[in-house]
Amino acid sequence: MATQESKLAAFLKECRLKSGLSQKEVSSVLGYETAQFVSNWERGVSSPPISILWKLAGLYKISAQKLFDVVLEEELRLTAINLKTRFKQAKSS
Repeated sequence: MATQESKLAAFLKECRLKSGLSQKEVSSVLGYETAQFVSNWERGVSSPPISILWKLAGLYKISAQKLFDVVLEEELRLTAINLKTRFKQAKSS
C-alpha cells in the first residue's frame, strides 16, 4: 500500500516505543489476537481503524487529535497517489 516512507507508520512505531510497549501488548489491549495488526500499521501496510484511535491515543499517552491528524495526512497522501495512478491509466486508455 505505501509507496514511500509512511509518516504514520514511523509515528506509530515511535509512540509505541516511547510508551515502552511491545506490539503484542498493544494488540492485546486493543483486542487483537496477534501483533500482526500493529506490525502492519508500523510498516505502512495498513492504517489503524478510526474506531480505535481514541483508545490507541490513550494507550500511547498522546493527543487523539494529533493521532487523527497524522492518520488524515496519510490517507490524503495515499488518495493522491491513487488518483494520480488512475489519471495516468485513463490517459493510456
